[in-house]
Amino acid sequence: MALSWNEIKERALNFSKEWADAYNEEADSQQFLVEFFNVFGISRKRVSTFEHKVKKLDDKDGYIDLLWKGTILIEMKSRGKNLDKAYKQAKDYLYGLQQHELPKYILISDFENLRLFDIEENKTIEFKLNELVNNVQHFGYISGYQKKVYKEQDPANIKAAEMMGKLHDRLKEIGYTGHPLEVYLVRILFCLFAEDTTIFDKQMFQDFIEQRTNEDGSDLASKLQELFQVLNTPIEKRYTNIDEQLAGFPYVNGKLFEEPLPIASFDSKMRQALLNCCYIDWSKISPAIFGSMFQSVMNPKERRDLGAHYTSETNILKLIKPLFLDELWKEFESVKDNKNKLIEFHKKLSFLRFLDPACGCGNFLVITYRELRLLELEILRTLNKTGQIEADINSIIWLDVDMMHGIEFEEFPARIAEVAMWLIDHQMNMLISNEFGHYFIRLPLKKAAKIIHGDALEINWENIVSKYNLSFILGNPPFIGSKMMKQNQRNQIVKQFDNADGSGVLDYVTGWYIKTAKFIQDTKIKAAFVSTNSIVQGEQTSILWGQMLYKYNIKIHFAHRTFKWSNEAKGKAAVYCVIIGFANYDVNNKSIFDYDNINGAAHELKAKNINPYLVDAKDILINKSSHPICNVPKMSFGNMPLDGGHLLLSDEEKKEFVLKEPKAEKYILPLISAYEFLNGEKRWCLWLVDAEPSEIKHLPEIMKRIELVKKFRLDSIAPSTKKFADTPTLFRDRNRPTTFIVIPRVSSENRKYIPFGFFDKNSIVSDTCMSIPNGGLFHFGVLMSSMHMAWVKYICGRLKSDYRYSKDIVYNNYPWPEALTDKQIKAIETTAQKVLDVRTDFPKSSLADLYNPLTIPPSLVEAHNDLDKAVDLAYRSQPFPNDANRMVFLFELYEKYTADLFTKSKPKKTKK
Repeated sequence: MALSWNEIKERALNFSKEWADAYNEEADSQQFLVEFFNVFGISRKRVSTFEHKVKKLDDKDGYIDLLWKGTILIEMKSRGKNLDKAYKQAKDYLYGLQQHELPKYILISDFENLRLFDIEENKTIEFKLNELVNNVQHFGYISGYQKKVYKEQDPANIKAAEMMGKLHDRLKEIGYTGHPLEVYLVRILFCLFAEDTTIFDKQMFQDFIEQRTNEDGSDLASKLQELFQVLNTPIEKRYTNIDEQLAGFPYVNGKLFEEPLPIASFDSKMRQALLNCCYIDWSKISPAIFGSMFQSVMNPKERRDLGAHYTSETNILKLIKPLFLDELWKEFESVKDNKNKLIEFHKKLSFLRFLDPACGCGNFLVITYRELRLLELEILRTLNKTGQIEADINSIIWLDVDMMHGIEFEEFPARIAEVAMWLIDHQMNMLISNEFGHYFIRLPLKKAAKIIHGDALEINWENIVSKYNLSFILGNPPFIGSKMMKQNQRNQIVKQFDNADGSGVLDYVTGWYIKTAKFIQDTKIKAAFVSTNSIVQGEQTSILWGQMLYKYNIKIHFAHRTFKWSNEAKGKAAVYCVIIGFANYDVNNKSIFDYDNINGAAHELKAKNINPYLVDAKDILINKSSHPICNVPKMSFGNMPLDGGHLLLSDEEKKEFVLKEPKAEKYILPLISAYEFLNGEKRWCLWLVDAEPSEIKHLPEIMKRIELVKKFRLDSIAPSTKKFADTPTLFRDRNRPTTFIVIPRVSSENRKYIPFGFFDKNSIVSDTCMSIPNGGLFHFGVLMSSMHMAWVKYICGRLKSDYRYSKDIVYNNYPWPEALTDKQIKAIETTAQKVLDVRTDFPKSSLADLYNPLTIPPSLVEAHNDLDKAVDLAYRSQPFPNDANRMVFLFELYEKYTADLFTKSKPKKTKK
C-alpha cells in the first residue's frame, strides 16, 4: 500500500535534516539513494541496480550510479560539482540502454541540490535538499501515484489579487453580493493557498475543478458547495460513498467552512478565472503584502472613505521593533545560556496578547505573529543544541494565533485577516518542520485570531480582550483628515474627547489615541500607532495631547518623526506620517527616530523626554494665541477677494484690459499671491477702494466685472458671502499698510528657508499670504533664520508635507530673543540686508529657483549662514549645532515668556 502524502512529507523532512547534518566529503552516495527511496516507501530490492554497467557512444564502459529500469536514472556528484556536466554524462548513458530500460526521468544531485528531468514532458525541476518536502509530488510515480502534469506557476503577487478582484466583480454583477460574497472569496483564497503549501496535496484544488466540473462552469458552484461541506466535516463523519477526490481533502474546521452560504453561479469565463488563480504559486506570497494584495478587490471609493492604507513590511517593522520586538530579542540574548530562564522566557512569550483596533486585512498582526514565531524558533534551536527534540513537536510550540486580536470596520478585510493569521501560522509551522525534521501541521484548525467586525470607536474593547491580559496595542488607524470626515465620524471624535473645546477640528485617527489612553489606565500595556503628522503639528497638537498628557497621564516612549509612509498595494497611497509609542507610565530609555530625508532611512536619537512635538524637551503645548507673546508687530491675513475671480487679472489679461479700458489702469495694482511671489510671475487686481462712483460708471469693462462679482456673491449659499454683494467693487478684506513683510502661507518643506519679502502700499497682498505691517529688517532677519525655521518645522501645521504657516500657532507663539543689545540688533539687520542684496544679484531667477536646495547660489548660502549666526548669537553666546538644540532652547524660552502669559523682556523696535 502506498504511503500517504503526509507520511511521505514527514519522511522527507527527516531525510533532508539528517543529510544536511551528516554530509561530508566521504558521504556514501548509495546510502543517500537508499534513504531517498525509503522516503517514498521503496525498498532497495525494488530498485534495479547500483553501479549499472553500460556501453557509451565511444564504446567505453560507463557506470550509472543508480538505474531503476523504465523509471529513473540517477547520477550523484560531490557537493559543489557541475550538475550540467553530470546531466550530459547521464544522457550519454541512455545510448547504451535497451528500449525497455530507458527511464522516464533523470535525477542529478550533489547531496545539496536536486535536478529532476522529465524526459517525456521535456521539463526540469530544481530545488535544494531542504526543499524536498515541498517537491515530493514530483516523485509521486515512485510510490505508485498516478503521474500528474504540474503547470508552471507564477509567484503570487498583486496580479493575483487583481485576478481575485475580477472574480469578485463578476460574482457581484450576477447578484451574489454582501456577506456571502465576502465569505465565499475568503474560502476560495484559503483553498488556493492550501494546495500550494502542503495543507492540501499539491494541485488538489485545481485538479478538483479541472477534473470534476464542466468546462462551461454550469456545475462549478454546486461542486464548490460540496467541497466546502467536506472541508467542514471530520473524516470519520463523512459519507462512505462520496467522490474519491473529495474524500482526499482534509478536515479544516476553524469555522471557516461552517456557515451555510447561498449557492453561487458560474459560467465558463468565471471557471477559467478561478483556474487562472490556481496557476499562481500562492506559497510564495509575502505575508506583509497579504492584505495589500486585496486592495484591488475593494471598491476604490470605499477604500478612500474608510481610510485604508495598506502597509509595507519595512514600515510595520518601524513600529513593532521599538514597541516590543527589540526588547524581546535583547532579553533572549541575556537568558539564552540559562536553560531554566530561557524556558521561562518562552512561557512569557506565549502569554503575550496583541490588539490592532483598526486591523484592516491584518498586516500588523501577521508580521507581529511571524516575528514572534521566529523568536520562538530561535528559542527552540537553543534548547535543542543536543539535537534531541521531543517527538511530539506540538508540545514544544507554545505560540498560537489566538494571541492576536483585531477590530475591523469592514467585513471582508476582517475575514481576510482571520485567514491570513492561519496562513502565516502554517508557514511558520513549515519552518519548524524543516528545522527539526518532524512534519507539523495544525489540522483541524482549533484556534483562531479573534478578529471582530465592528466600529472600534463604538464597541467595548474589553469584550474582545481583557486589558489585564493585553500586552500591546498597535496599528495604523484610518488616515482621514478633519475636513474629509463625515458628520457621524466627527461626532464620534467629539464624543471620545468628552465635547472638549476644539475637538471638532481633530483628525479621525485621534479617536484611537484617546480611546487607547482611556483603555490602558492603570496597566502596563504599551501602544503605538502610525498617524498622519498633523497630530504633532499645528492646532491639533495641544487639543489631543492636552488630554493625553494631563488627563490620562500618557508618556511617549518612542517616536518616528515625519517620513513618507508608502505601501505595496495598487495605487500606492502615500501619506506623510509619524509613529508614536506610548503608555500610562514613564520609562528612562526613550528614542526618537529622525529622518534627514523623508523618503530615506531613520537614525536613532536617545532622549530624556519626548514631548508632543517629538522634541527632546519638556512636555509643553503651544496653544492658539490671538496676539504675539513678544512685543513685535502683529501679523495679518492677506486680502481675500471673494469675487469669483472677476477682480483679478493675469499679466496677459491686464494688457488686454488696459487696451480696452485705458482709463482703468490707475485702479490696477500688483497682487502678491504665494505662487506668483515665489515663482516670479505677475498677477494684478482691480483695487477700487475710494474710487469715484461717477468715474467707475463710465468704465464699462470695470462695470461688467463688478456686476459679475455681485452675481457671484448673491448666488452663494453662504450668508457670510451674500452680505458682501452690497459692496461688489471691493475685496472682502481691504488691508493696505504702508510697508509690510510677506509670508507665503504654504511653502515647500524641501526649502531650508521659507522665502519672505518686503513690499509697500503700491502692492496688495492676497489671502494666500500673511503679512506683517510695518515689519522691519530686524523682524525679517529673525524670521528668515534657521532659529525661526526650526520653530516652523516642529510647530507648523502641514499641507501634505509642505509648511502651512499659521499666525495664531507659529508666529504669535514664537519666542523672540530677550534683552537684546543694539549691537545684536544691528548684526541681524546687516546680515538680513545682505540676504536681500544677494537676491537682487540674480534678477532672472525666481525665489523658488534661489531657494531650491539644488540650485541655491553659494553667495546666498553664505549670506544665510551669516544671518543664522547673528540670530543664534542674539539668543545665546554660542551658535546652536542643530535644530534639535534650537528647539530645546526655544521651548524653555516659551515656557519662561508664558509663565505669566506675556514676556517681560521686549526686543527693541527698529526701523527698516
